Amino acid sequence: MTETAGVGHNGLAADEVRLLVERQERLIEERKGLNDDIRDVRAEAKSRGYDPKMIDFLVRERKKRKEDRDEQRALQETYLAALGML
Repeated sequence: MTETAGVGHNGLAADEVRLLVERQERLIEERKGLNDDIRDVRAEAKSRGYDPKMIDFLVRERKKRKEDRDEQRALQETYLAALGML
């Protein structure tokens, strides 16, 4: 059985696979850089007296639709009231 140039024994084009792997590696490196930037923002928030966990919470909340946030708050109040915590 003869192989076509650039094609392995299982039919994968070596150049195409290499390019996909390299692209994913670059994206992973970019993600590491972004994670470092996020850590820096959290450290800055903390150094200015803000709670980084609260900043994280606000970021998550801003992603949600208003209706979903309202529903979640209503459920929280119901459960807190049931436990006598309001």
